[in-house]
Amino acid sequence: MRPSLVLSGVIPANLLPFTPYLEIDEKNYRKHLRYLVNTEGVNGITINGHAAEVATLNFEEQQYCLNVAIDEVSGKVPVIFGVYSDGTQNAIRLAKMAEKENANCLLVFPSTVYDYGSYLRPEMAYNHIAKIAEATSLPIIVFVYPITSGLHIRTENLVRIGAEIDNVIAIKEWSNDITVYERNYRELKKLDKNISVLTSFSKALLPSLCIGADGILSGHGSLIADLQVALFNAVKNNDLIEGRNLAKKIYPLAQAFYKEPFLDMHNRMKEANVMLGRFDSAYVRPPLQPVTSREREEIRSVLVSTGLLLA
Repeated sequence: MRPSLVLSGVIPANLLPFTPYLEIDEKNYRKHLRYLVNTEGVNGITINGHAAEVATLNFEEQQYCLNVAIDEVSGKVPVIFGVYSDGTQNAIRLAKMAEKENANCLLVFPSTVYDYGSYLRPEMAYNHIAKIAEATSLPIIVFVYPITSGLHIRTENLVRIGAEIDNVIAIKEWSNDITVYERNYRELKKLDKNISVLTSFSKALLPSLCIGADGILSGHGSLIADLQVALFNAVKNNDLIEGRNLAKKIYPLAQAFYKEPFLDMHNRMKEANVMLGRFDSAYVRPPLQPVTSREREEIRSVLVSTGLLLA
């Protein structure tokens, strides 16, 4: 049976604060979740994603993060659980746990096993998602990686997944190619079921929103959810002038947080949240490393220049 959940609007992927001992900082985690949920126009929260350093979280910690989120969010918006696992069996275990602990939806990451030629074996991605869907009744978001990655799911396979697997209700579109984005959007919208296309073009939201998007699912929302809401609403209301003005404001922030090395994007967002008084500290788990003092000043400068932080 097809799930009834329909996803739309801004759905931030939360950051995960840590203590100096690199344990989960529940006090600041709850504070962060409250801030996001109380931002008008936020219609969901994605936990255990890249922004939450999910690669460093064990099974018990992922369950703990879910339990805290369910308690703190308290039914105000759907809580989406990231299923991050290379093996299908372990992904199923995570999905079953998420359903048992009252998650509302799953975000299924691609397995890194895809990286070695899965485009020649499209049944790999199809069956990975299908097996998870067989094991749970939860709705599923399929995570579409960049076309330059071996983890990318091509349009034909994506359409088949959306059409044939009832649980699939949305995609997180991070192809990073606007022509592929448009193809995915238009082909999925031809189906006889609703598939929400959630853009993750964090460095170029406006073009993807202008093509069409049901929402935004991005780690950058952990910092600028209010700006993403305003941009999404401007495009939805056909106010291109306001949309361009908001995109102009977001641009220097995206350039600062998503510059090379790309892997430091969420470290930088943690530092920004500290400067804005939303976090007490910006600890990250290895192998990630803290940003330099010089980059910290660059982050402060862009927050001031965009009006997010008083000089």
